[in-house]
Amino acid sequence: MANTAAAEPPTHTREIHLAARPDGAPVATDFALVERALPELADGQILVRNTWMSVDPYMRGRMDDKASYIAPFELGAALDGSAIGEVIASRSAEITVGATVSHFAGWREHAVVDAATATPIDPELAAPQHFLGALGTTGLTAYAALTEIAPVRPGDTVFVSAAAGAVGSVAGQLAKALGAKRVIGSAGGPVKTRKLLDEFGFDAALDYRAGDLAGQLAQAAPEGVDVYLDSVGGEHLKVAIEALNQHGRIALVGAISGYNGDTARQQPDLYLAATKEASLRGMLVTSYFPLFAEYIGKAAAWLADGTLRTTETVYEGLDQAPAALLGVLTGANTGKMLVRLG
Repeated sequence: MANTAAAEPPTHTREIHLAARPDGAPVATDFALVERALPELADGQILVRNTWMSVDPYMRGRMDDKASYIAPFELGAALDGSAIGEVIASRSAEITVGATVSHFAGWREHAVVDAATATPIDPELAAPQHFLGALGTTGLTAYAALTEIAPVRPGDTVFVSAAAGAVGSVAGQLAKALGAKRVIGSAGGPVKTRKLLDEFGFDAALDYRAGDLAGQLAQAAPEGVDVYLDSVGGEHLKVAIEALNQHGRIALVGAISGYNGDTARQQPDLYLAATKEASLRGMLVTSYFPLFAEYIGKAAAWLADGTLRTTETVYEGLDQAPAALLGVLTGANTGKMLVRLG
């Protein structure tokens, strides 16, 4: 068994712990920055110096103590999530010192992980942080949604909510690559809607903060919508169903409008969806990991030739990770929300 290490690996690290479960919207005091000793490596383990970590809306649900598709964060323990880092010590024959890996022990500066749970990545293929965004589960979510859940067909009109966010900004571009005739995105505020048009190639951009979302969508899609990618729920889903064409398709990816326990003021008309013979289908990206190799092969080429453009909102340092999560829940990010750790 390999047993290699960088000179004098650290003996301690810092982590973000869940200090309290939120009541409604999280606040800074729900988190704690904690220093702790690193355990000795066991056979088959590696020590990773994390360089980037992902911050995602689904993490809000894990702050609550209730059953879901993924276990809640433990009170008084470190949070976790996707991260990228450099291996600085190894007791694995498969992953050696110097490798760049992705893994699920984010929210800390160093992580001891089983090598079997880490995935080596090629930093020559793309910048490492892209493997948390366009080449990670973010991009895979958009790809699976528009190829498997609500397939885009040539000539379709596609509507994307949270279109300036991590999934939405990729989804709009993928819809074009898959043959959509017209791609419409919604975002909050004129700065983000301008980015949809100028940077991400959307044909129309709706500012939901300006009001009358239904009227804006009707003007942007006078012939109706064939595919809707929903990351918001609430009013967005209601309006999308109203605009949906017969046999329209909806991918239910998220519902951020209700993540803090708010009750949506406008509920979708599911009977209307039934009369349109619409398809509304939920998805968990973990069910589509077998598509990863296919997707990365395509997306890396799209990144290289400019077909796929990305942007990031980056917070600096582990101590800013809670602020990054609070920000992503209020729409402070454009593109992928990341924390740079080193």
